[in-house]
Amino acid sequence: MKLSILATLITSAAAFAPQTSKSTTVATQAAKDDLIAIAEKSNPVLKYYDPLQLGTTTIWGETNEATIGFLRHAEIKHGRVSMAAFVGEYVHARVVKTSRYIVQSNGIHFPWPTSFDGTPFPYEAGSPPEQWDALSDPAKWQIILFVGFLEWFSEAAGTHYMRGGKPGAFPNFSDNSELVPHPVPLNLFDPFGFSKKKTEGQKAEGLIKELNNGRLAQIGIIAFLSEQKIEGSVPLLKGVVPHYAGEPMAPFM
Repeated sequence: MKLSILATLITSAAAFAPQTSKSTTVATQAAKDDLIAIAEKSNPVLKYYDPLQLGTTTIWGETNEATIGFLRHAEIKHGRVSMAAFVGEYVHARVVKTSRYIVQSNGIHFPWPTSFDGTPFPYEAGSPPEQWDALSDPAKWQIILFVGFLEWFSEAAGTHYMRGGKPGAFPNFSDNSELVPHPVPLNLFDPFGFSKKKTEGQKAEGLIKELNNGRLAQIGIIAFLSEQKIEGSVPLLKGVVPHYAGEPMAPFM
């Protein structure tokens, strides 16, 4: 009797529970399959490793498919930013070994001034964080606002990566001219159209390379900044990068 009542209650509750559509289930499984396939290709030894179960979670009330799209896009974007930062760190300073390590500029900089009064780029200020500190506030705001525009444009144009779009894809300016305040002759991604002739297989292979390089660059740039701020925190870089007395996170504070 008790079992009959319990079965009746369970059946009644199930009738009012939201039903997952078949299309949603298929889309979620496809997103998970792509995630696993990319993980196995990018690291054949470790393969798919998700100890935090991020691949099965949901955020902000979104579906698991949308959450996977967000996480994939975030990793690709952070990897790209880190690659640019690592190259900038490497190009804009060199370490001269004397009785003490001295950072000098490579002298590589844009030829035009940073302001109307003719102030040049502060390439002689020392390490890249010190060069950033030496920039004027208007110059810093130009950089921050430009990056902010790119971020806004990537979210507003094209099919969003959480709504079936391709994670990591940056929309073309030419396809969304109504969102750009003035004509832009070249697109940010592939401005000269080199990727148009690539096959889907070549593009997939390029994505794996980009992911791996981005992951390594994230480790590399945070290692540089950590050692500069806390000497000895990265033993391999001890004595290689100079101490930085400023605040590395100042642009975000």
